[in-house]
Amino acid sequence: MIIVLGSVTVREDALEHAITLSHSHAARSRNEPGCISHAVHIDSENSNRLVFVEHWQDMASLEKHFQVPESGEFIQAMAELAVVAPELKMYQADEITRH
Repeated sequence: MIIVLGSVTVREDALEHAITLSHSHAARSRNEPGCISHAVHIDSENSNRLVFVEHWQDMASLEKHFQVPESGEFIQAMAELAVVAPELKMYQADEITRH
């Protein structure tokens, strides 16, 4: 499984628009092949910072997600609203089950 953690801090006057864009992006992404989950959260310590948590079956699925034109448009739109450059980190992980 691939875990993606991303964040962007947006201008205060752009927060509602950024949330709307983020909800649409997450909902659309959840329908893509290989997407296990895709969510956006508001940072409890900085309400202008949005945090994205995504789970993908494999890197091939994630790469296809990056190729979707709407994904590129979303990234560009968020960069235009940002006061701090968006961050994105990807991790490969295996789930650990506890008994």
